Amino acid sequence: MRRPARAAAAMLTALSMLLLTACGPGQEGSDPGAGADLPPLSELEASQPAKEITGPSTALLTDRHIEPVDTDEKPQLPATVVSHVRSGDTKVTVTDTSRIVAFDMAGSIAASLWGLGLGDQLVARDVSTDFPGAEDLPLITAEGHAVNAESVMAQKPTVIITDGSMGPRDVVEQLADTGVPVIFLENDASFEGAAQLARDVGAAVGLPQSGQALADRIEADVEAATAEVERFVPQQESDRLRMVFLYLRGNSGVYYLFADDSGVGDLVGALGGVNVANEMGWKGMQPLTDEALVKAKPDLILVMTHGLESTGGVDGLLAEKPAIALTPAGQSKRFVDMSDGDVLSFGPRSAGVVEALARAIYVPEAQE
Repeated sequence: MRRPARAAAAMLTALSMLLLTACGPGQEGSDPGAGADLPPLSELEASQPAKEITGPSTALLTDRHIEPVDTDEKPQLPATVVSHVRSGDTKVTVTDTSRIVAFDMAGSIAASLWGLGLGDQLVARDVSTDFPGAEDLPLITAEGHAVNAESVMAQKPTVIITDGSMGPRDVVEQLADTGVPVIFLENDASFEGAAQLARDVGAAVGLPQSGQALADRIEADVEAATAEVERFVPQQESDRLRMVFLYLRGNSGVYYLFADDSGVGDLVGALGGVNVANEMGWKGMQPLTDEALVKAKPDLILVMTHGLESTGGVDGLLAEKPAIALTPAGQSKRFVDMSDGDVLSFGPRSAGVVEALARAIYVPEAQE
């Protein structure tokens, strides 16, 4: 069953506000690139038990491209869909998809549009949308994840699609007053949510069959990637890695624990780890406390690349937060970082994210 998307959207909105205060321009998102030249997970074998591996590693996508689904479907316009605005659900009709502006915290909507074959109709991007082919589009976000309404309208959009995770939301909702259809979609940070987003985006642009085809592909790819990971997962749960995800912005003194609502639960499950956040009863995101982390006893800590860099790397983080050094992960320096724009970007690249993290966790020597 799909998790309550409105609760997830509320968490993302809170996170966006956190990001606006914690980040300067250009600090979010991943470094543009096609991907890393690394062997696929299917060709690798673990050289030692997961709990005996020490030291940090970086998860790298082998391919950051998004391949459009291959269908012969023609857009069925006008398309009428439900937009989830704060004042209540309302119906919005889309008659023209020639100039689309899409934005959300993880760039998932733009990625879904690209997967539907509408890359040529995207006329702008948010800071998280930097996959190959999209990185040169005009940027309509500033100061981290703040939407610049003037920049949006300068692109003369025929439709605007978002999920409410970027703001100020009042400004975004007011864009509808210009006469441009503005659609707020529910966007659950999970693999199931990624498939549903593909369907919802497809419906919004008059390509319901393509949306279903993209959803099917996402589900199949994630299932295949998870099956590959299972080869590395210890049979005994006591031998499995206890994983936790930390959101770090050391330059602003921001340290948060992320729980299932951010998609961490799906990632940890696919990676064969023990979900510490669920075990500890954490919800959404909460400030990192020494007591909570020491009690959690994580074997491995997942972080965003720029976040770890902002603390001065692993050594800087351990010096700033000595309690982390008391955990098994801190003692073995088992940190796995991944590009900010990739690690929680549920969408067409979800399977690649799982594979990249698994390679860094279970076969880190392959990264070298």
